[in-house]
Amino acid sequence: MSDALIAETITITAGNGDEIQAYSARALDEAPRGGVVVIHHAPGYDDTTKEIARRFAYEGYNAVVPNLYWRQAPGASPAEAAKTALSGGGIADEQLVSDVSGAADYLKGLSNSNGKVASIGYCSGGRQSFLAAVSLDLDAAVDCYGAFITGTPPENFPIKTMVPIVDKTPSLSCPLLGLFGAQDAHPNPEEVALLEDALKAAGKTYEFHSYPDAGHGFFSVDRPAYNVAAATDGWEQIFAFYGKYLG
Repeated sequence: MSDALIAETITITAGNGDEIQAYSARALDEAPRGGVVVIHHAPGYDDTTKEIARRFAYEGYNAVVPNLYWRQAPGASPAEAAKTALSGGGIADEQLVSDVSGAADYLKGLSNSNGKVASIGYCSGGRQSFLAAVSLDLDAAVDCYGAFITGTPPENFPIKTMVPIVDKTPSLSCPLLGLFGAQDAHPNPEEVALLEDALKAAGKTYEFHSYPDAGHGFFSVDRPAYNVAAATDGWEQIFAFYGKYLG
């Protein structure tokens, strides 16, 4: 395979027919490959998330980041769009599923697609990656420290749409990889254990890794929470997982 790739802002059609902004990073050769929908975190459709998409493209996958806040703040900066969306309590789960559905259709429609698509998300996006996998027919899903799949948000938590969804576990359509920090408050180890119990009870295929010295956001290279050892191993786990299920 060639290592040439193209990364650009595009427009995709969400599952409900809305046209939304997205960021695409994909290989330029025609060798068949899987696709990854990268779900951004609560701070928005930012440069850090776009860099993650480019890394997937470099590693041989097509990737796309739907701008989840496009409807709430079209054309705004990532920070302003996040402020607008979060001031309204965050985006509805139905909108997330619609946007990921459109992103998956975009990836499957590329000429070098092998027809397989996965999701990945971080923090709120981790919960949304799980939500996508219990709502859509995906081939793999990765949850990076997704808060409130289990557990109850504090009263003053700003994202009002982040309600527990562990009851949807029996509908999980694909294998799940979970990457967590043992020092995280949301999800804390007890909340991760509740999700694992639900997966076991539903007979689902999953793989969890917890890093003893890592807290929330350990993949975030531009934040103090960044943990080199955890993030390095986490990336190795992601690529091994996708290699198994996306081809």
